[in-house]
Amino acid sequence: MIFKIPNILTLGRLILVPVLVFAYYLPGSLGDWFSFSIFVLASFTDFLDGFFARLLKQQSKLGELLDPIADKIIVVTALVLLVADDQIKGQEVIACIIIICREILISGLREYLAKFKLRMPVSNLAKIKTFFQMFAISILLSGPSGDKLLFNFGSEIGIILLWISAALTLITGYSYLKKGIEHAID
Repeated sequence: MIFKIPNILTLGRLILVPVLVFAYYLPGSLGDWFSFSIFVLASFTDFLDGFFARLLKQQSKLGELLDPIADKIIVVTALVLLVADDQIKGQEVIACIIIICREILISGLREYLAKFKLRMPVSNLAKIKTFFQMFAISILLSGPSGDKLLFNFGSEIGIILLWISAALTLITGYSYLKKGIEHAID
């Protein structure tokens, strides 16, 4: 059934994507705080959908399909907005490229392994990576308003966290890729 709490939360995260884009382009601190809030809400629903799926025993094939898609769409959308607006620029864009490439790689790998009815569960390190990634993007989305709140170091903190998440992305991506290649060779 589609109308299970975890599925509703996941679908809600997908619905938040155009709201995030709209909020990002609102002028001044209104846009900063609204886009920040939308992204934090979306990040929290990512935690909640899995929590409720396990708690209420409402895991579903639909949720298994949509959850990683919703995660990737909201993250990639936020990163593209930040790069397009020069909030992330220069060599910092490399961190975004690493994150986006890993997301594509893992999606393809999961699709390939699904043909063999093999699953690739999310590792604890990947969960930590996701936390740093969401935290970094949230800070960066708060823009100049968040920068002021964090003693004019918000952007720097966000970029440092983005690089940490990019490093964790490489580590977890390598681990997943290695498992996938080992299976393909077998």
